[in-house]
Amino acid sequence: HGHIIVCEVESKYIMAELFGKETGVSRGKGGSMHLFDIAKNFYGGHGIVGAQVPVGTGVAFAMKYNNQRQICATFYGDGAANQGQVYESFNMAKLWGLPVLYVIENNQYGMGTSVERSSATKHFYQRAASFNIQGELVDGMDFFAVYEAFKRAREHIISQQEPYCLEVETYRYRGHSMSDPGNYRTRDEINLYRDQRDPIGNLKNYLLAEKIADDKALKAIEKEVKDEIEAALDFAKASPEPLASELWTDVYS
Repeated sequence: HGHIIVCEVESKYIMAELFGKETGVSRGKGGSMHLFDIAKNFYGGHGIVGAQVPVGTGVAFAMKYNNQRQICATFYGDGAANQGQVYESFNMAKLWGLPVLYVIENNQYGMGTSVERSSATKHFYQRAASFNIQGELVDGMDFFAVYEAFKRAREHIISQQEPYCLEVETYRYRGHSMSDPGNYRTRDEINLYRDQRDPIGNLKNYLLAEKIADDKALKAIEKEVKDEIEAALDFAKASPEPLASELWTDVYS
């Protein structure tokens, strides 16, 4: 959901899709897992674990084939990192010099299993090295570290005409889904990340300390965000359900 917002899709159309409404980005047929907006260069979430990696590699192939000076950022998690299609994609991307940025969002836990219990290697970006793909480990809880790493990665991909891999170490405070109570970790661990490492909280503290913004300005931003979400909720609730005929659109076989 965060990724499609970054691609500048209006929140009301995203919310409508979450509600399964006709005005949603996928006309109510994709829901939470299959958000998609080709006009904004957002090629979707995918229900199959790791499926977005070969899709993103294919998008990068199209960019190179059409001589576009662009890159495709392809995100996946630590759980998806163990899928075989990831390594098939690495191999093709390196062989063909594709402009793809592989971003591993390592939040320490898969569906409910820690990385230590599910991965033979601690750092996933190192796996790309076996395909001669350069990469690095980034503190995903540090806004500035992430920003600079993405800049370096993009410049490398464009200048060297080859893929790159970033492993962004982050953390999720809640369970993987509503059915996941998160009993496999301690409350102290969660509170440590929330209180000391939270990227939004730390960025807020930085802005205040450096006098880039004051408390009043930050509260205004928070209000603007809350108002936008409330408006998106109202839009989604008021939007119509898809017509039954939508069952037959976008069906290719």
